[in-house]
Amino acid sequence: MAYDSLISRRQVLGGIAAASTLPFGNLLAATANKPMRGALMILSTPYTEAGDVDFDDLAEEVAFCERCGVQGIVWPQNSSEQRYLTKQERIRGFEVLAQANRGRSMSLTLGVQADDTEGMLEYARVAESLEPDGMIAIPPTSADSLEQIRAYYAALCEITARPIFVQTSGGPQIELPIEFLVQLARDFPQCGYIKEEYGDVHARMLALQEYQPDPIRSVFGATLGRGWLYEMRIGTDGVMTGGTMYGDVYARLWQLHQEGRQDELRECYSKLLLIQNLDTLIPGVRLFVLKKRGVFKTTKSRRGEYSFSPQQIAEIEYRLEALEPYMSA
Repeated sequence: MAYDSLISRRQVLGGIAAASTLPFGNLLAATANKPMRGALMILSTPYTEAGDVDFDDLAEEVAFCERCGVQGIVWPQNSSEQRYLTKQERIRGFEVLAQANRGRSMSLTLGVQADDTEGMLEYARVAESLEPDGMIAIPPTSADSLEQIRAYYAALCEITARPIFVQTSGGPQIELPIEFLVQLARDFPQCGYIKEEYGDVHARMLALQEYQPDPIRSVFGATLGRGWLYEMRIGTDGVMTGGTMYGDVYARLWQLHQEGRQDELRECYSKLLLIQNLDTLIPGVRLFVLKKRGVFKTTKSRRGEYSFSPQQIAEIEYRLEALEPYMSA
């Protein structure tokens, strides 16, 4: 199915008007059937052989994630090569994902970050008109103070009453102290959702838990889930990371954790680490797996060209075999 433009200027303005009249608490209640917990997969961006974004494969990635049983999908973030996408590609991707996820049980979180507030608001207005379950914004790279970062998120809260994930890395080299995050969430309840990736991550996660459930509502880990076993056991709310190719494994980990099956959880996690350890040894392995599992048609990337020797393919398949008992999609 080919995806054409789905959104008009009237829809954008209508979405903004709706956001301005809907209190945060009411909107939170309206989306309570999609809680922000569990395995939230940051989608990879697929490309055609010609190097264009493949929006059909992007929609197929949504269907694959649902078959995997993950709790939510997110796009575009750094795992999605968001800095290599044009404004037009990001907006069209918003539209495709909103349509592809309609009627599904997964939450949809759209990434609206930009280098400055003006650019972020342009994405946020389009996103709001499409009624996602949440938004995420990396701090603006142009900021040189906490005050500017606060103003950026305050402006976003003028656009939407939906949950907003505040990512603590990826922007300027400015630490977002725990006190800053807590006060931001007090002032703007939408910002009570934290994707924690800065510094001593686990110490910061534990510090944030002292302020849950109000004003901090959720604390998520990232980094491909390489710390997720520990993070689940210390009480975080989930993982948000680029792991679509292993989505069913992440979903299985969350299920095992929720059911208290600790021995099986450890065993499943150890098998995931085996394949993750190939990331630095075989560049492009994640795209190879997405193609092998029938989600993407190519292994194209704007980060570089990837090719795989017979020995590399044999190693990928050898380690994937260990994950097969946890794969359902």
